[in-house]
This record gives sequence, structure tokens and C-alpha cells, in this order.
Amino acid sequence: MVVGGKDVEAVPKEEYLKPLIFHDGRLVCRPTPLMCMAVILWTPIGLPLAILRISLGILFHLRWKLSVLRFLGVVVHVKGTPPPCPRATGSDTSTTTSSSSSRRGGVLFVCSHRTLLDPLFVSFVLRRPVTAVTYSISRVSEWLSPIKTVRLTRNRSFDANTMSSLLNEGDLVVCPEGTTCREPFLLRFSALFAELADQIVPVAMNIKITMFHGTTARGWKGLDPFFFFMNPRPTYEVSFLDQLPLELTCLSGAKTSHQVANYIQETLANSLGFQCTNLTRKDKYMVLAGNDGVVQQQPDQRSKLLQHSCSNTREISYKLY
Repeated sequence: MVVGGKDVEAVPKEEYLKPLIFHDGRLVCRPTPLMCMAVILWTPIGLPLAILRISLGILFHLRWKLSVLRFLGVVVHVKGTPPPCPRATGSDTSTTTSSSSSRRGGVLFVCSHRTLLDPLFVSFVLRRPVTAVTYSISRVSEWLSPIKTVRLTRNRSFDANTMSSLLNEGDLVVCPEGTTCREPFLLRFSALFAELADQIVPVAMNIKITMFHGTTARGWKGLDPFFFFMNPRPTYEVSFLDQLPLELTCLSGAKTSHQVANYIQETLANSLGFQCTNLTRKDKYMVLAGNDGVVQQQPDQRSKLLQHSCSNTREISYKLY
């Protein structure tokens, strides 16, 4: 790098005055002439490959999706033991079930958030359908998703009822950070999920990419899956941690939702080797995009009422790590 006519070496990340947590842009590496040439040469190959990966990932049955993606160069590492289907275990009348198993029809998977594809890979690894809840997602991603996605409204009581109903129907995946983070940090967890279930399984999600970032704050989110799958050999790491003990939950134990959220955030961070922060989704989008990160939609009459209700609801801040 040339500064003032002199060659200056780039400062390593570990020597920055402040840690680098938020940044945007699609390129993983610095746009050196060699890197730019590699991107130009790879894009005519990578774009059709991404379309093929997404198309076959949608068309094939859940039992075969993971095998198809692996055949197309997507590396998936699975650690831990995924929990069995609750309905299958609950059907055995000879086995004594806990009160939590009878109370809920599904497991609540709490994931660290690396890309919009996190719930998809959880479903692919489990080989059964799950439902994902999200605060904001592009219509393209919603349309392409092979699993059920449900939009939340930021109305706390309404969202709690929605998530509770979805849990009664089956497995649910939540990402309490509310947005993705590229660096080895976990953003502050929202504690709402902890009030809804006692069958909670933390899932540590991580990715390894070499060319394109599959997330953006200022760009068009509908292209995020395409950019992720445009990488020559993208890698997803899915680690299922031990289910949360009942005594550490809100419903069966004596813990508050804040304590549960703190514990899971710290557990996931330790598993990934990441660092917990107090930074939120709003902090990220205010830094990178100058807004609060909410995708504006054309509201119908029902959503207008919900938005009005949200505007009169005080925002609750949680003391997290």
C-alpha cells in the first residue's frame, strides 16, 4: 500500500486500535490486481454454479439435499448429535416423557448467525423440515427458501404468540443476534426465545469462504445466497451442542430469560472461539447503512395496526455480555 509516495505495510487485524467487528462489501480479500483478475475469471463460472446449487437444493427432497450440495462442492461439517424428532420419541407410550416433551411439539434451535442460510443447513442436517423466523428478509430469499419462513413484527407479545404456535407445530430455528456478523464476535442476544420453550438446543454455526461474502448491510439482500454459493468451495460448520438442562430454562427452571440468553450466548461463543459483545443489530446497521436495518414493506391493514402497536411499545434493553 502506498501512502504519501511511500510503501507502507498493512496493519494486521490483531494490531488495530479497536477490534474490527462491522464491515461491508462483497470481496473477502483486498481488491489487489491479482484478486480482481481471479474474480473476473471466476464470475462466469461461479454465477451459473450458484444458480445450479440453489436450484437443485430447492428441487431435491430433504433426504438428498446435503448429498447434492456436497457433490457440487459445498463442504458441510457436522459436529455433535442432532436431537431426534420429538414426535417420534413422544409416540412411544412405554417411555416416560418429561413434562416439557408433552408441552411442546418441537425443539427450539438457537443458532449463531453467519448467513441467511443458517436455518436451511440446520434443516438439511436434521433431514426434516423446520420453520425459521426472521425480522426482515428479501422477497427473493423468501420465495427461494425450501423451508417455511415466518416474518416477525417487533411487537413483543404478538411475536411471542407466533413463535409459541410454531413450536407447537414442530421444530423452530431462531437467530437471537437478529443480524449476521462476519468477524469472530457474537452480537447481543434478544431474550424473547427463552420465554417460550424448555427444549432448547444451541447450534454453533460457522462458515469458511474464500472469495465472496454472503451477507450485506447496504446491498441487496436477495443476492446474499447467490454470492455465498458463488464461492468455489464454501464450507458450513454445524455443531449441535447439548440440550439446555431443564433447571437452566425459564419454564421448568427458575432462571430469567436474560440469564438463559446470556448462558447460551456464552456457550456458543466458547464453542466457536468467538467473543461476546453488547453490540446489537441496530448498532451494526447504524454504522454500515445509517438505518435500523428494517426492510420496509408495503403494509396491509393488519400490518398497519401492528406497526402502530409497535410504535407505542417501549423497547426493552437486555444486559448481556
